[in-house]
Amino acid sequence: MPKKIFKKYAPNPDKIKSMKGLGFLAKWLGNPNLWHIHRHNTAKAFANGLFWMAIPIPSQMVTSAVTAILIRANLPLSVALVWISNPLTMPPIFYFNYLVGTWILGTEAEASLHFEMSWDWIVTTLDELWLPLYLGSITVGATLALTSYFGLHLFWKIHVRRSWERRMQQRRAKEQAEN
Repeated sequence: MPKKIFKKYAPNPDKIKSMKGLGFLAKWLGNPNLWHIHRHNTAKAFANGLFWMAIPIPSQMVTSAVTAILIRANLPLSVALVWISNPLTMPPIFYFNYLVGTWILGTEAEASLHFEMSWDWIVTTLDELWLPLYLGSITVGATLALTSYFGLHLFWKIHVRRSWERRMQQRRAKEQAEN
């Protein structure tokens, strides 16, 4: 199970607190909830990581890590989920976010953006695209965050319920075999 694998490689919170190089961060990074996997902090990690994954900023990992510390979500999982948006996936993700933003604003998407490697092109294009891009990104990020948070809670409950039912069936079968 992934939980056992994660537990094997996750750092010990007491070890983190005693690291001298971390300074004032050791207090926050030493919180055991940042490193354990359970339903609540895993759901928060998915919501956090997927939200920041959808936002086009250069410091997605840092903002995801800081948010994970503040909301006590699983830190490694929060940061790892941000990697969904990587150099290969960023263009389609952010283009989709842009289309969502134009749909919300009721404007037309730019049919052709002729790329030029110049500051003038970047400034002119960003001036036209930033509002639909960020509005769409926040909308998509919030939708992914809410869906993943509640979906993971539901999945976890179903998984636990099925595990209990399986155990109960095994116990009953064992008791019947003994009688």
